Amino acid sequence: MNPTQPTASDRTAPVPTPPPRTRRAPPQRMRSTLEAPPVDGPYIRLEESGEVQQLNTDVTTVGRGEGTDIRLSDPSVSQLHAELVRRGPYVYVADSGLSRNGTRVNGRPVARRVLEDGDVVSFGTARGKIGGLGYEDLSPEAELRRSSAPELTRRELDVLTALCSPVLSEEAFVSPATARQIAEDLVVTEAAVKQHLLRLYQKFRIPEGANRRTRLANEVVALGLIRPLPSLNTNRRR
Repeated sequence: MNPTQPTASDRTAPVPTPPPRTRRAPPQRMRSTLEAPPVDGPYIRLEESGEVQQLNTDVTTVGRGEGTDIRLSDPSVSQLHAELVRRGPYVYVADSGLSRNGTRVNGRPVARRVLEDGDVVSFGTARGKIGGLGYEDLSPEAELRRSSAPELTRRELDVLTALCSPVLSEEAFVSPATARQIAEDLVVTEAAVKQHLLRLYQKFRIPEGANRRTRLANEVVALGLIRPLPSLNTNRRR
């Protein structure tokens, strides 16, 4: 017998199986920063740091000042730049002359604007994205009213704020500011103010006629572009 040939017993013997290979568990994935943050309710995610700030139940102040709720270090941000206001399920941003460099929603200058989920709000050049808001299907009439406000420059917003400031005071039967009063308030020439007013009449489709400034002010207030500033000194009526 050839010693190199396998015997019958060798052929029938079971072949030992190699030990099972231990499979490594896949590495645990880190939680993505794009996932929904663990906050309950409306919030803003700051673009520069990625930090998520939950909005207060009433008013959340934004600015560079130490006393603001959301403090931004960007030099284009004013000390008190804007407010994020919650009213029930709604949130709106308000900057009616508070800031120096203005506030924008999705690139559009605003004085006051109701926000929707996913809106990008710019405070100067600092930006944040709004989240945690529910979706509401508005009627066509409400959507048309909201979209009827024209695009405005920062200077046009300043003119409208100065125009409407007397109207939004607590005193009744007050007319809007004159072109001269607006010029003094903004430290510009009266001719420059009149040019801005002419463009604003066209943008808001205010026809020629009497009380044109009053009609413009009424339209601006009705659209929610200008609102009264909070009074710092409240005098009790006797």
